[in-house]
Amino acid sequence: MKSRTKAVVIGGGIAGCSTLYHLTQEGWTDVVLVERDELTSGTTWHSAAQVTNFGMTQTMVGLKSHSIALYKKLRDDPEYPVGYHHGDGGIRLANTEAQMQGYRHFASMARGMGVDYEILDAEECARRHPLISNENLLGGLWDGEDGDIDPAQLCQALAFHARKAGAEVYRNTPVIGLTQHKDDTWTVHTEHGDIDCDVVVNAGGYRVNEVGAMMGVQHPVASMEHQYFITEDIPAIAEAGHRMPLLRCPISDYYSRQEKGGLLVGFYEQDCKTWGMDGISPSFSNDLCPDDLDRVMDVLEGAFERMPVLADVGIKRVVNGPITYTIDGAPLVGPIPGKRNAYCIIGLRAGLGEGGGHGWLLAQQIVHGEACYDTWVIDPRRFTGHATVELTARKAVEDYQNEFRFHFPHEHRPAGRNAKTTPLTPIMAAEGAEFTVVNGWERVDYIKPSPEFHPTLGFDFDEAFDVVAAEVSNVATNVGLAEVNGFNRIEIAGADRHRFLDRMICGTVPKRDGRVGLGYLLNEHGCIKGEATVANLPASDRGPDRVWYGSAAASEYHDMDWLAAHLRPDEDVQLRSLTNEHTILVLAGPKAREVLSASARGDWSAAAFPWLSTRECTIGYAPAVVMGVSFSGELAYEIHVPNASLYAAYLALREAGEAFGLKLFGARAVESMRMEKGFLHWKADLITEFDPFETGLARFVKLEKDGFIGREALLQRHAKGPQKQLVSLSIDTRRAPAHPGASLMQNDTVVGTITSGDFGHRVGMNLAYAFVDPDLASPGSEMALDLCGRRVAARVIEPSPYDPKFDRMRS
Repeated sequence: MKSRTKAVVIGGGIAGCSTLYHLTQEGWTDVVLVERDELTSGTTWHSAAQVTNFGMTQTMVGLKSHSIALYKKLRDDPEYPVGYHHGDGGIRLANTEAQMQGYRHFASMARGMGVDYEILDAEECARRHPLISNENLLGGLWDGEDGDIDPAQLCQALAFHARKAGAEVYRNTPVIGLTQHKDDTWTVHTEHGDIDCDVVVNAGGYRVNEVGAMMGVQHPVASMEHQYFITEDIPAIAEAGHRMPLLRCPISDYYSRQEKGGLLVGFYEQDCKTWGMDGISPSFSNDLCPDDLDRVMDVLEGAFERMPVLADVGIKRVVNGPITYTIDGAPLVGPIPGKRNAYCIIGLRAGLGEGGGHGWLLAQQIVHGEACYDTWVIDPRRFTGHATVELTARKAVEDYQNEFRFHFPHEHRPAGRNAKTTPLTPIMAAEGAEFTVVNGWERVDYIKPSPEFHPTLGFDFDEAFDVVAAEVSNVATNVGLAEVNGFNRIEIAGADRHRFLDRMICGTVPKRDGRVGLGYLLNEHGCIKGEATVANLPASDRGPDRVWYGSAAASEYHDMDWLAAHLRPDEDVQLRSLTNEHTILVLAGPKAREVLSASARGDWSAAAFPWLSTRECTIGYAPAVVMGVSFSGELAYEIHVPNASLYAAYLALREAGEAFGLKLFGARAVESMRMEKGFLHWKADLITEFDPFETGLARFVKLEKDGFIGREALLQRHAKGPQKQLVSLSIDTRRAPAHPGASLMQNDTVVGTITSGDFGHRVGMNLAYAFVDPDLASPGSEMALDLCGRRVAARVIEPSPYDPKFDRMRS
């Protein structure tokens, strides 16, 4: 066994084998995989092994398309062919118009990735799948690329080709420990000796947290028991003259695919069961859980109704085995939070179907620092301190029970709620707040007009439209107050803090005490990595000279890892997270200054405290830091308050605001207003696939500044010209917003993709942002939006249609 290698992948299922193979494809051939037993001895061996092209984001569609292309290549390889039934086709059924509307959106989104889905009516569903009834059926979504693959052959083929390229695979080699050294390299301790390496990858399947414990981390991954059975041969299948399409049924919570002359039928029962929460036997390998068909009888009855042939066929075999889930159902593929040179590819509930693409994107991240797609949707750092295994188990149960029911816009399911709250959460609830969830935080979405107010879930504007409009109106004419909890806040201290930030940020870094600036961080490829406000706080009794670095709530782990990774040993810089210690109260509107002046001592006039200023003060008697910044486009102040004093500050502002018509507003109002101002959201409009010039942020770039991360790559990209350009759009409908991922068309050609959309209540326009072909980026350019299957006119407009000179926020 080798004693030194570049990377060690731990786990020999689809995740590990795909990662190993793709590392060799990206040029790393001195790599090793270690497996405690035999390859595919975990979940992989009993997988139903369905390979679909369906995904609910473009990244997921892209990685699945890669999987399909790879599997076809392996199938046709004469040296080590793989059994792969490609192109049987698959139908996702629907019995509500809202589900059909969602399928139309996903078809629009997939078109931008070169993937075509078909929308079928009930009769066509039954024609293509002659075993189903179309009773209580509206239609479905057809994926012509759907199929299934032999799990063991796939993994063995990936390992074969990885070995051929120079990789080594060590079976029956349990890992017993992991040690990280001062230079961030690792030693992997196995029962057969140690292997030193630069990079370690946790591909441990349902033993993910056994591996995680060796490096001192716990991953938000839990396992569920999952059952399917294989039927005896069905004469109607032989009579059909073609392989049966795959079927996924959210109406009856089951799926089926052809297995030889019969069917494989799997169930997502409501009476589902977690697995392995109290530990996993060391001897559980190539093993299954006891059969428990009684648990799925209610689901089975629905399957009989949809597919009557099942009632008359025998069962040859029952399989009940563990599959892994994360909090949101998507896997964790990428850097392990808080660790250097450590990655994971875990929580792959649909591992066989997606594993080729996940290993592909992970290998790119390991070798090149980034993948060809923005991978935030699968990034392990998207979950932070609230993400316990216990919370994951509750979400896993909920997700399992809704396996084929996608999330609607503004839908937040009940499991795992109140994971992160502030002292104001029950106060806002008493005020009638409806809450959204941001990185686990309960954040006010809007204030309900009555306790019984429950908008309809769907892709059109819902009944909250007028409620949000009223909140926006009050902010524009009087003054509003909002709680923005979870905002990422990192205190940067030390004599070299500004020199450090100059290297991290591609533009001007404010260095004067009491001033605030906005900056963008790039990766080594010159593309957008992060967005941050930088506020300089002078020394006081609350702390030394320091910078407060603020960014999106979801970026808490992501940004801390990025900043910490770029500290130099000779720099006097200290990083400290304040994210969970402080909360922001946003005071916004033309009367905001009056409310602030009535609740805090000092001169808050425009001359004494202009836009982009910051100051320590007290709100009432609560300590606070006030920043003159605005995400709404109105005169606004961010009031940063320690959580222990948050309620006191809130009461002081409410009392001071009574005379000025102060009302609460929520996240939906903020979203509407930021769209009107051309302000961007991290990981919606700001993604790693595009640079700041393509994203419309040229004013924040100083190419003449030497030494910032990504500068050389950005110069090269800029010289080549943009691949796409971010634009603002006016959408010619008041029925529905433009949903992220939807395609923009000219005739039958995709020319752009929506990143954000919402109605601008102050300007009376349905607005969207999109990356489009550069020749369509000029104001006045016209195209059509595929909005849930309808073509709607879209026109490029100047950014910031509301107060384009930014006079109101400077007033």
